[in-house]
Amino acid sequence: MTIVTVHHAKTHLSKLIAAAERGEEVVIARGDKPAVRIVPFESRLTTPVAPRFGALREEGRFDESFFDALPEEELRLWEGRED
Repeated sequence: MTIVTVHHAKTHLSKLIAAAERGEEVVIARGDKPAVRIVPFESRLTTPVAPRFGALREEGRFDESFFDALPEEELRLWEGRED
């Protein structure tokens, strides 16, 4: 594990990023206390995740009032009117 100060990190950021991309653990400290860790970014596009069917089953519930018309004042605000 590489631990560096904020000042050192500012000066050598490109090298620290390269080290993290190679798999090294890089920690930036404020004084003698570790503050942050540099890790490689993992895009969801490059790291496929298997879908969990039914994961949102309980999230989409609503009652019949969902179809009620909005009050005029709220509708005016949504439409950006300043009548």
